[in-house]
Amino acid sequence: MSDPRKDQGPGTRLTGAGRRAEWTSIPGRKGGVVNPPIWRGSTHLYEDAADLAAGRPNEDGHFYYGRRGSPTQWSLAEALTQIEPGAAGTILYPSGVAAIAGALLAVLRAGDVLLMTDNAYQPSRALSEGLLHRMGVETRWFDPLDVTGFPAHFCKRTKAVLLESPGSLTMELCDVPALAAIAREKGAISLIDNTWASPLGFPALERGCDISIMSLTKHVGGHSDVMMGSVSAGEPHFSRIRRMSQQLGQVVSPDDAALALRGLRSLSLRLERESASALEIAQWLTGRPEVARVLCPMLPGAPGHDL
Repeated sequence: MSDPRKDQGPGTRLTGAGRRAEWTSIPGRKGGVVNPPIWRGSTHLYEDAADLAAGRPNEDGHFYYGRRGSPTQWSLAEALTQIEPGAAGTILYPSGVAAIAGALLAVLRAGDVLLMTDNAYQPSRALSEGLLHRMGVETRWFDPLDVTGFPAHFCKRTKAVLLESPGSLTMELCDVPALAAIAREKGAISLIDNTWASPLGFPALERGCDISIMSLTKHVGGHSDVMMGSVSAGEPHFSRIRRMSQQLGQVVSPDDAALALRGLRSLSLRLERESASALEIAQWLTGRPEVARVLCPMLPGAPGHDL
């Protein structure tokens, strides 16, 4: 039977994403709850050693230990996967910066070169100049608007490219599909911090990126009361990212996961309203004599506006 969700828009998919019956049903009665309840627990009990062994891999939503999650976290991760075409899965992190670090640590080794867009989020720059530098990873910077000159930045040691579009503070839009295609041709993994657009505004994996990163603290959480990040990827990258996340002991609380899932349900409506409001404010600011320049990709003439 074909999946009816494939013909649904992202906003429609959000209404039912991550709502497996086994996570929302009520034992002993028909029906269930709309969203998974908050499962709090560090230690899980098993009937016998065989039951413990069966749960150990925890790759398909099976209980093993609190750090590996519960239906509350699994529901959020699955919902994010379902709105990111091309993703094999999603890993949750306690912040957006943790998600960026987790993804980069999964794909880089000592001696590698990382190409990072020069409009990157400041904590990403700090990570490259701090931890990655101490690990022996060299970071080189490039202009994301110069697609023609981009291939010249690669060398035999280049293993990954970190993109942002729009840029973190300067808001340029770059030609992500073209840059990702060049990276793939050069044998490098392309990662994108997709916090601003989200998969609803820009389905990064579908457009050629290998790994999509978000700070769920921003648009997804939506209420300024949760800190969280996510990384979505197809294979083989997802397995590497999950393994690194587990080795680093990354975990999010079920309470925070429930808050993020609540915010995710209304993401499409809020993005639409936020975009309209931002454009209205930007247009007003362009006419103010005390404003020298407005950085907004929705304004005609802004870098990347035609994209």
